[in-house]
Amino acid sequence: MSIIDDVLNHSKKFVDECEIVFVKKNITTIRITDSKIVEVKQNFDENYGIRIIKDKKITSIQTTDKKNIIKSINNNFENIKNIKSKEFWQGLPDKVINKKLKGTFDEKLYNISGSTSMDIAQNMINSAISNKITTITGSLNIVSENFKLRNSNGLDFEDKSTYIAGIINAESEHGNTPVSGIGHTSSRTLSNFSSQQIGNDAKKMCVKSINPQKIDSGNYSIIFEPYSVGELLAFVISHNFNFRTFSEKKSCFSDKIDENISVKEFSLTDDPHTPEGIGTKSVDDEGVETQRNEIIKKGVFKNTFSNLYDSYKERGETTGNASRVGSPMGRSAEPIPITAPHNLKVDNGDTSQDEMIKNTKHGILVGRLWYTYAVNPIKGDFSCTARSGVQIIEDGKIKGPGKSVRIIHSLPTMLKNISEIGNDQRNVIQWASLPSITPSIKVENIKVNSI
Repeated sequence: MSIIDDVLNHSKKFVDECEIVFVKKNITTIRITDSKIVEVKQNFDENYGIRIIKDKKITSIQTTDKKNIIKSINNNFENIKNIKSKEFWQGLPDKVINKKLKGTFDEKLYNISGSTSMDIAQNMINSAISNKITTITGSLNIVSENFKLRNSNGLDFEDKSTYIAGIINAESEHGNTPVSGIGHTSSRTLSNFSSQQIGNDAKKMCVKSINPQKIDSGNYSIIFEPYSVGELLAFVISHNFNFRTFSEKKSCFSDKIDENISVKEFSLTDDPHTPEGIGTKSVDDEGVETQRNEIIKKGVFKNTFSNLYDSYKERGETTGNASRVGSPMGRSAEPIPITAPHNLKVDNGDTSQDEMIKNTKHGILVGRLWYTYAVNPIKGDFSCTARSGVQIIEDGKIKGPGKSVRIIHSLPTMLKNISEIGNDQRNVIQWASLPSITPSIKVENIKVNSI
């Protein structure tokens, strides 16, 4: 009998419901500093998360000590009398439908050797080398995991997953001011991961940024490349479509359901079934079947996303968006899941980036955003800084690199001012953030402030 069986059998004696999650993780991290590999680290983690429900009171524990897990449960249960009942709670799921999805597990990644991992990281470095690049930093993360979820209602789910993500920052001091460029890519299988592309993209962005010119404050058309769109999705856009945020009137779109909130060419979907997506999964982290969820459909706000707890609390229905977010990728044994999208996906447009530039009279191309946060979440106001990969566009041509600018704007206004959507969709994942799949997006009449 396994420790999971022991926990469930023991808990059934004195609680109404018990849920146990087990995550076994193998994480290989290679760190790059001063244009060379400086650390290769491999972690093997086993964690347990337990959620206990008695008289609609919810408590939890997380531990790596399986020998004393029953004792921990008993100690935790002693405190449950001091917890307030969640009268809205309706129960954990009792069955699970596990559909195998393509592009979520790769034997080659699962069994990858340390030497092969180092070869991949070295190739990332080699492809970024240039006589105009001063130093290269970055990291490579490879994750394989075994995830088990069981509860006292009979739900029993197990899943194996693999992930790989690399990032390179190329820096140059060959001009009038230090500049940098970023390259990144992520996938679930080794065959769809390009280490060379990471270095090439970082080198290209950095070299093109040398000797930047000051950008005058004013209104511009801005072409946000995929990595910068991912930043906006993660830190500005996503929380507005969280069902709890929406229901509590804390979203700038709380009174806009079934209304046009963007141009009709813009569609935003939470797609947990797309191959190679970092957040792709058939079942969420509570055991609920995931579903493709059209959040904005041709400009119209259609749906929100939620887990069980928030849907019960706000009198809605779960969309299968319970998430136990792991670092650097994948799941964790966090005993209480949060509500989060799996893969925020912006539909591809039909315009190339070259065409976007040709169609821009007075604008800026932005490769990367920094310090992105909501200033007034209820109104949708946000702030960010364009610091890497900034290019000035005049009369349909790249005039040259630009210095940093600060953008303070409104999300509702931005979505209504989208003029073009690129055909260059790609996977994007910010550090410790939400995975997304997005092309470039061009937005009109954005005010920028020179720094």
